[in-house]
Amino acid sequence: MSVEPLPAPTRRPSHSSSLEVCDSQTTLRVHLPSWGACLQRVVACDGRSRVLSLLAVKLGNPTVLLGARKSRHVVLMSLTLFPLRLLLVVATMLLAWPFTFLASLRCVDGDPEQPPAAWRKVVDFLLKAIMRTMWFSGGFHWVVMKGQQASPSEAAILTLAPHSSYFDAIAVTLTMSSIVMKAESRDIPIWGTLIKYIRPVFVSRSDQDSRRKTVEEIRRRAQSNGKWPQIMIFPEGTCTNRTCLITFKPGAFIPGVPVQPVVLRYPNELDTITWTWQGPGALETLWLTLCQFHNRVEIEFLPVYSPSEEEKKDPALYASNVRRVMAEALGISVTDYTFEDCQLALAEGQLRLPADTCLLEFARLVRRLGLKPEALEKDLARYSESARTHGGGRMSLPEFAEYLGVPVSDTLEDMFSLFDESGEGRMDPREYVVALSVVCRPARTLDTIQLAFKMYGSRDGHIDEASLSSILKTALGVAELSVTNLFQAIDQEGTGQITFADFCSFAEMFPNFAEEYLYPKQTHSDGSAQTPLAPTPNGFCTDFSPENSDFGRKPFREKLD
Repeated sequence: MSVEPLPAPTRRPSHSSSLEVCDSQTTLRVHLPSWGACLQRVVACDGRSRVLSLLAVKLGNPTVLLGARKSRHVVLMSLTLFPLRLLLVVATMLLAWPFTFLASLRCVDGDPEQPPAAWRKVVDFLLKAIMRTMWFSGGFHWVVMKGQQASPSEAAILTLAPHSSYFDAIAVTLTMSSIVMKAESRDIPIWGTLIKYIRPVFVSRSDQDSRRKTVEEIRRRAQSNGKWPQIMIFPEGTCTNRTCLITFKPGAFIPGVPVQPVVLRYPNELDTITWTWQGPGALETLWLTLCQFHNRVEIEFLPVYSPSEEEKKDPALYASNVRRVMAEALGISVTDYTFEDCQLALAEGQLRLPADTCLLEFARLVRRLGLKPEALEKDLARYSESARTHGGGRMSLPEFAEYLGVPVSDTLEDMFSLFDESGEGRMDPREYVVALSVVCRPARTLDTIQLAFKMYGSRDGHIDEASLSSILKTALGVAELSVTNLFQAIDQEGTGQITFADFCSFAEMFPNFAEEYLYPKQTHSDGSAQTPLAPTPNGFCTDFSPENSDFGRKPFREKLD
């Protein structure tokens, strides 16, 4: 593994197969030459060595831990201020409903009228005042607006980050911007009427062509020369905990028009705002937030970002450069990993991925090849049959490219090197299929194991210990793994061979077999003496920034480096 400093970030960074980790002081590129070497990266920043896990950011919140004084405060507020505030918030939403309902009766399909009618301007003003009253009632007494919001003709799209909570809707209500949201929302009583007023772009989950239609609608509105209201898009695509910016989705950047970056900050003593897909739920977050005397939020409009010709042709590059600008304004880092990577890392299943897994790197390379894991699941049977008929033979890089139907590239070479542990220029396609199965369906452990048994098994479906070791090492994305105890526990008769039925029966009797047999040292030693969470700047959410995410935590298994 090698680490080399990069020159100062340019406005238009080039694509690279290496992972870039950057902060306000130093930008480093870390080369990942092999599967066994991708466990950890030692990055020197400000003269200090930091160990970064492969997962550069965690989206979930830790368990809420309040001190005795704060706990008493929450109890007191729950009995006094909370019910009053909740009543006022509901009352203001009900007050806004008649205005939006009457306005919806006058709205017609098609482009909005230009210039806006006088009644529309009046309703906009009244709704902004009502919404500001609602947020004030909820404790958001200070909403600091920085910078200048551009007009729709200057920037048709507002990109807002970091997206960490449903309280980010403050920016939407104060600007009356359109948003992208699921079509089912318009059928919710009262809320659906409020939403329809801002003329959002609806996405239908039942329509398989909805994603393409959504992008086309965003493009049409963005290129309307200011006829439509601005569209506010959260390019991260999910809620994070604001400690870094994950990879931006390209939807907002496909039209190739200027965008205005908007950054959010919640400089509160206690962070009750953050609501991610793990941790405190929506109601708990609402309850704790309404129990605070004051809540602050800052909305900063950055200068309009006009794309270059290169960026217009490459939405991913455009998104990456806008993200860099926003990260610099926020003073936080960026990570190349996405929401899908975090879903993979934290997926529920009998084979939960260890901290030192390389499957996240594999998933990232799959996407960079233009292959979408969510669309590849239907091709798993074809890939596995081809690998099985290959008879366990090993492939060269050109043969692997032909197997996948993609040209040889730097990205493909990086993926090939993950499976070429010996460095002889050959790899087993069965390992690729197992890894792809985990990435496509991370929570369906037995489906992946069954697929592997079909490829590795003999004609009667038996496999030996070496095959089981290869299967589980690939499924977990580790270079070293002892399966002897597990194999012997499954092979009760001592035949030296097991079937998928044997494996299923054992997994049914011992659903936690992975913790007991594959990494028992981590399960028992770490469970007996856990390191307490370090104090955090906001006093509520652990700082899961790329620099701190897994520093000091033992991986499940050491990997070769």
